Amino acid sequence: MRVLVTGGTGYIGSTAVDILITKGYEISILDDCTTGHADTAPAGVSFIQGSLLSAGDVAQALVGVDAVMHFAGKSLVGESVEKPDLYHQVNVDGSRNLLDQMHASGVTKLVFSSSAATYGEPEQVPILETAPTKPTNPYGATKLAIDQMITAEAESRGIAAASLRYFNVAGALKSSRGWLAERHNPETHLIPNVLRSTSDNPVKVFGTDWPTPDGTCIRDYVHVVDLIDAHIKALESLAPKIHEIYNLGSGDGYSVREVIAAASKSAGYQIPTLDSPRRAGDPAVLIADINKAKNKLGWVPTHGIEKMVADTLASIS
Repeated sequence: MRVLVTGGTGYIGSTAVDILITKGYEISILDDCTTGHADTAPAGVSFIQGSLLSAGDVAQALVGVDAVMHFAGKSLVGESVEKPDLYHQVNVDGSRNLLDQMHASGVTKLVFSSSAATYGEPEQVPILETAPTKPTNPYGATKLAIDQMITAEAESRGIAAASLRYFNVAGALKSSRGWLAERHNPETHLIPNVLRSTSDNPVKVFGTDWPTPDGTCIRDYVHVVDLIDAHIKALESLAPKIHEIYNLGSGDGYSVREVIAAASKSAGYQIPTLDSPRRAGDPAVLIADINKAKNKLGWVPTHGIEKMVADTLASIS
């Protein structure tokens, strides 16, 4: 089977490419490399450096393809608030173009990298797939719009699809080409920022009086290798005319203090921190219920927070 990986030179997409190849899949990549890195593309794969917004680029990338894993898109919450039109254009219009070109090319299998940001501030935790979707930022709204388009595409054109919703991806994969890891600028994710914390620039802990066991916020994390394992299991379980939605995560989450403790253990010294006031709008706990993925896909995360931190540290050392 040949799989087109959109966004295949980004952090998650490049990891998907590497793991898919090791499992015997043939790979094509479509990425404009605005946030990805062309040097992650393995030799011998079909690599189109092009845009989701270009019908010609997408059609070229789909030649000979049997299925699509769709990671391409913009993904910074703060930037989406500043540039909502850009996020709609790239994420929603780009995905619309992908779906139309898939139809024209006869490609009927799709796994979409969605987001738990589609839920917004949940009414209940852990969050079920049946929870109300009320995104609180343009990024989450674009992911929800794409999910809705995919549902309509399954109903009207019979595609077989799955959307995977998750919060925070962490860790790295050591490949034959070196570490495939986060290379964001600016870096917005907690674990890399914790590992780069210094006494002159300590990582801020926003709130130490939350109603949690250690007083700090609890968030859901999933190792990028476990994440791709779920994408592959979803790909292999697709059924025509059905769009399944799965939540992915650790199952119980980790507090900010637990992340810092794991980072300190890996680094071999106490990570410098600065206790700071709560941020407005931060929920105390955000955790996904992952039982559907466990039961229907046979997926279980196998890498805990210490592995996520250790691999991230190794990748940036």
